[in-house]
Amino acid sequence: MFVHFFHELKKANVPVSLREYLTLLEAMDADVIDRKVEDFYYLSRASLVKDERNLDKFDIVFSHVFKGLEMMGDGDIAQIPEEWLRALTEKFLTEEEKAQIEALGGWEKIMEELQKRLEEQKERHEGGNKWIGTGGTSPFGANGYNPEGVRIGQKEGRHGKAVKVWDKREYKNLDDQVELGTRNIKVALRRLRRFAREGAPTELDLDGTIKATAHQGYLDLKMVPERRNKINVLIFFDIGGSMDSHIKLCEELFSAARTEFKNLEYFYFHNCLYEGVWKDNRRRHTEKLSTWDVLHKYPSDYKVIFVGDATMSPYEITYAGGSVEHWNEEPGGIWLERVNQIYESCIWINPIPERHWEYTPSLQIIKQIMGERMFPLTLEGLDHAMRELSR
Repeated sequence: MFVHFFHELKKANVPVSLREYLTLLEAMDADVIDRKVEDFYYLSRASLVKDERNLDKFDIVFSHVFKGLEMMGDGDIAQIPEEWLRALTEKFLTEEEKAQIEALGGWEKIMEELQKRLEEQKERHEGGNKWIGTGGTSPFGANGYNPEGVRIGQKEGRHGKAVKVWDKREYKNLDDQVELGTRNIKVALRRLRRFAREGAPTELDLDGTIKATAHQGYLDLKMVPERRNKINVLIFFDIGGSMDSHIKLCEELFSAARTEFKNLEYFYFHNCLYEGVWKDNRRRHTEKLSTWDVLHKYPSDYKVIFVGDATMSPYEITYAGGSVEHWNEEPGGIWLERVNQIYESCIWINPIPERHWEYTPSLQIIKQIMGERMFPLTLEGLDHAMRELSR
């Protein structure tokens, strides 16, 4: 029955396996859900999707394959002919007329009235205040006005007053080629993990307890320290100037990194790394830290991440005195080379889409200094970046 669904997922590059498909069929055969489309959606998504990056692809395929099977509630209702739903007219009401239109009395009342009218109405209707159609002031239909209602057959909302949208909603795909939010960034950062047990024994060692109990002949509890991610991370954020347009995305990356990496240190710089960095942008002129001190303080086993658009004058990287803010005794490129010499695992994450990189000379210079280890700030880019740091 669901073979077509399975093949459509494969065509959309959702990596579903035959074993997962059979698991879905077994669950359906065992009646683990009610016979509702919404329940089947969640069951099939849990059975067939292993990676959060494929959730949106799955939603698109599901909508395509099972289009028209949405349930409005218990029991069958009348079918809505497609020709009724075409938007032909739009009635413009004055503010005074809009004020005279009252809601039907909440969600339950609206759905009860909608089902009643679907059973009674036999033809397409245009305008008016009762039947389902286009224009008019009925709570049901399209391209009209009612302060509370159900939108049917309309591409998008206009007044923001629909209680439930009956139409197919199209959203921008959340794929591994686009910039994503904090939750998805966390998923990518989790590739960079190395667990160890250190500290006080606070967790039950189940295997050790079973073994010791069998050996002693009585209950012998064994405890072990908590597993912790021992990865040490050092992040340098480019701040100000052209990076202002990427603040939100960098904030999401920073928030995700603070959650995923317990041993995280961060510093700010502007455009290129020089002899000084800082922790507080409000005090960057008065509380600047020596870059040399930072490089001597944190050992070479730290994973170093630069975050910046690498967009600046090439002189800021290659010449002394090239900085736009102060007189730098040494070129910024020298400092980047020093970081790469001290830390074996060092990458650069760039919020600018990769297709634009070749048009910026300074970006190409920094990419070369970093040994081509520059990655775009997308989910796929972060995935490759964490793989590089894990080597």
